[in-house]
Amino acid sequence: MIRRLTTLLAALGIAAALAAAGPRPAMAQSGSAVLVADRVELDGRNRVVATGNVEALRDGTRLQARRIVYDRTGDKLYIEGPIVLTEETGRAVIIADSAALDADLRNGLVRGARMMLDQQVQLASYQLNRIEGRYTQLYKATVTSCHVCDDGTPPLWQIRARRVVHDQTERQLYFEDARFEVVGIPIFWLPRMRFPDPTQDRATGFLIPSLRRNSETGTGVKVPYFITLGQSRDLTLTPYVSDRTRTLEARYRQAFRTGRIEFNGAISDDDIRPGDIRGFISGGGSFRLPRDFRLEFDIEATTDAAYPTEYDYSDKDRLDSEVSVIRVRRDEFIRGAITSFRTLRVNEDNNTIPAFIGNVTYERRFFPARFGGEFRLGAEAHSHLRWSDRDTDGPDPDTIVDGRDVGRLSVDAAYHRTETLPLGLRLGMEFGVSVDAIRTGQDSTLPASDTGIAPRTGITLRWPWSRRGGDGSVNIIEPVAQFAWTGGQDLTVANEESTRVEFDEGNLLAMSRFPSTDRRERGRRAAIGLNWSRFTATGWQNRVTLGQIVREDNDGDFHLSSGLSGRSSDLLVAGQITSPENLAFTARAIFRDRRDLTKAEARASWITPKVAIGASYLWLDDDPQENRPDTLSEWSIDSTFRVTENVLLSASWRYDLLADATAEAGFGIAYINECVEMEFSASRRFTSSTIVQPSTEFSFSIGLRGFSAKAGGQRFTRTCK
Repeated sequence: MIRRLTTLLAALGIAAALAAAGPRPAMAQSGSAVLVADRVELDGRNRVVATGNVEALRDGTRLQARRIVYDRTGDKLYIEGPIVLTEETGRAVIIADSAALDADLRNGLVRGARMMLDQQVQLASYQLNRIEGRYTQLYKATVTSCHVCDDGTPPLWQIRARRVVHDQTERQLYFEDARFEVVGIPIFWLPRMRFPDPTQDRATGFLIPSLRRNSETGTGVKVPYFITLGQSRDLTLTPYVSDRTRTLEARYRQAFRTGRIEFNGAISDDDIRPGDIRGFISGGGSFRLPRDFRLEFDIEATTDAAYPTEYDYSDKDRLDSEVSVIRVRRDEFIRGAITSFRTLRVNEDNNTIPAFIGNVTYERRFFPARFGGEFRLGAEAHSHLRWSDRDTDGPDPDTIVDGRDVGRLSVDAAYHRTETLPLGLRLGMEFGVSVDAIRTGQDSTLPASDTGIAPRTGITLRWPWSRRGGDGSVNIIEPVAQFAWTGGQDLTVANEESTRVEFDEGNLLAMSRFPSTDRRERGRRAAIGLNWSRFTATGWQNRVTLGQIVREDNDGDFHLSSGLSGRSSDLLVAGQITSPENLAFTARAIFRDRRDLTKAEARASWITPKVAIGASYLWLDDDPQENRPDTLSEWSIDSTFRVTENVLLSASWRYDLLADATAEAGFGIAYINECVEMEFSASRRFTSSTIVQPSTEFSFSIGLRGFSAKAGGQRFTRTCK
């Protein structure tokens, strides 16, 4: 930025000399430089003087001064202030009393200088020197990003140094004999230190440290160190040292022309498991491939089941790693994926659960001009393998054959058409057929293979009614009904893909509500429902859906808690409410009868500039077939509240209603102003298992704003009193 200043001053000197050779105009211009002053005159043969509201403009940079003198004999420029130089982007501003620059304009002296970098960091000194057009030296300097009052009150923090050097090329600030002060009180002294200037996007150096107190890992400190590895890579190393653990955390990121990758990991030597080296890694990436394909992958691995939870890296009880190739177009979908699972549950054995799962899916739709409507073609190949070679159920808690391997191929063709009948009745028709082939290995209880054909047809009727009220509101009532039939026989295959079935407004009118094609709803059935919507002139929106399914024969593959078992399903009730004031409410419930609730979930939220609060409720009936021996009932709250412009409070709470006990709770407070950022948080996990115990954690971090790369554009400037 200073280099641009010296070049500008050189052009201004030439422009002023050219202007003095003529009849003394008030504006002089040479090339892209413009000099504006109340008066431009020649003082002798070698001095050009511009006085009175002097302004210089070049390439968007503006220089304002009281007087500029160009001495052609010594090739010197003398500038009298107050001097204000503003860069076009506004990221650097210099204010000074006076300046003198040498002939080549790469060296000079500025007195009474103050520099503002990116409207964040202020540097003030008695004298500022320019060296080789690259370095700016400030002597007896004071540096801060806090608001400085004119009454002499010291800022919240400042750094006093005998010398500060700003390297414009590397965009670094170097301090010598530096003393850090808080409200004028010296806190510590360092002979040398370095900070990136705030104009940097990325810079090698320390990040904000944090103090942590955890009931399992002890009291310690985390000090992250960020390392740039060129323009497209970086590495962050975070030593975490406490009285119970020695941990090194790492994050690696790299951007490519066609994608990106990121890996996070940690390795620990702790007192929780003395003598063991513990670790965890997670990562992933995404890449663009030719012909609109994308490659995506992720990985998760740990040395032991408790480590991710104890160190708060992950709360998952099953880790999955996957690589996939996908392409999505308007009328085509292709996806192939291979997934690997590792269970962390104590009642599961990694040798007897599906360790590798492969899926390939293809879907394509056509719009025949002769017939109208839409024709869909699809195919799916699936396989899952276990490590075990046992073809019977072994001595484990489940009743599943330990080594069962399954392969499946499904092909589907369907025709869809929608018509509008008299009185606004909408008629939807679907005709299709599916062919399934399944092969089962290492299972003495099932045949090695089975095939089947499943023709189907369905008719859907919708009859929307609309009424507009005198207040501008619109009410829409839509009765819906579907009549469907699917033929064929159930295949002789174990139910391993459709073990979790949900009944909601999204699949009320589906031809099959199983999540996978290893199971299909068969026989004659009907779905009936009612949709009601209301839209007001003020922006409120309300929606309610009621629905139920009846079938000719009971389908035994639906669990009791799915709401779909028996010849008549449970009653589905769902609704949403949204308001222009960012109030939202969503709820869904399944009733076995008027007073017997099978499943229920609700979520309410309200978001304003000062308050954000959300509350959730969940009820799930016990169902051993879904590995849920006990009923679940809990509610949770998460909220933030901005007390002032600078203070933000946050809280979270999860409560187990059946146990009548808190499961998790957390609290946090953050203070942010223009020059400092502090955060304190406390959390408690009350639940326990055979591998993890209840734990409490406290965390505190403090950082100086202004020196961080990309410190953020939001300002929290205080005012002087």
